[in-house]
Amino acid sequence: MTSPPLRIARQALSLQYDGLNQLARELEGPLGEAFEQAIDRILHTRGRVVVTGIGKSGHIARKIQSTLASTGTPSLFVHPAEAAHGDLGVFMADDLLLLLSSSGESAELGPLLKHARRLNAERIAITSNPASTLARSVQTCLTLPVVPEACPMGLAPTTSTLLQLALGDALAMALLERRGFGERDFQLLHPGGQLGSQLRLIEELMHTGAEMPLGTPDMPLRQVIVEMTRKAFGCMGVIDGDGRLCGLVSDGDLRPTLERNLDLDSTTAADIMNRKPLTAPPDIVAREALRFMNDPHFPVSSLFVVGPDRRPVGIVHLHDLLRTEMTR
Repeated sequence: MTSPPLRIARQALSLQYDGLNQLARELEGPLGEAFEQAIDRILHTRGRVVVTGIGKSGHIARKIQSTLASTGTPSLFVHPAEAAHGDLGVFMADDLLLLLSSSGESAELGPLLKHARRLNAERIAITSNPASTLARSVQTCLTLPVVPEACPMGLAPTTSTLLQLALGDALAMALLERRGFGERDFQLLHPGGQLGSQLRLIEELMHTGAEMPLGTPDMPLRQVIVEMTRKAFGCMGVIDGDGRLCGLVSDGDLRPTLERNLDLDSTTAADIMNRKPLTAPPDIVAREALRFMNDPHFPVSSLFVVGPDRRPVGIVHLHDLLRTEMTR
């Protein structure tokens, strides 16, 4: 038998699930047209997106602003009460005002709205009331469907704020796609924490110079083994007379040779090397390098990093990349 807390939890989640589905369906009609108009307005804004809201809508507005900023849309949050006491000065004519209010009648938004209208600045609203004062005061109104709150009394903003957040995230993702905002851009804006570590370029992690295990095609296997043991990458890169990587000797290449008792002084690196080793450019991110190093069909523990001319500029070990996965 389901306990009362679990019954209420499931009911709340069910109502919110239904609300999100209804929001998605609304995007197929007038809301979708307004959404595309909002995207165009934001993309053509020469300034920043100034996001505001009061109460629970204010908390959602802060999160939306943070997501916009972290995905390539310059933005800031302004508290309506602070705006009425001097913070209106941060809002400029080239900025766009994004206002959140479920009822559309939050009096606290008045000073910001008047200031934006005085500057003839772009204004977008997210509200559940298309007939509200707020909806009539903006150029684009994103009207949310009216849905039951998850609160058993139907009072606490729950489903309605979830829809605000979901629509704000949808705006941010659509803008990200339109701007061509990619992993490299993301890494530049998220240098700290686990995300930043996973998106670091391997040129920031690789071992360079004398740390690289390198030899020539005519190097005897005895010297190859010494070089591989001394550098401890489990491999040695083979370079030609121009310094270009032309092969790789790995532990896996050595093992059959040793089992056949071949002469270590007359057998050379060229005799056993892989002539088409896996390499990577310096500007690949750690997460992507780790993905293809862990290829189930051809896993490798070390990867040479080469420039456009095939000259090795570094080497990265699987452990270097795994450390980025564990960094927080």
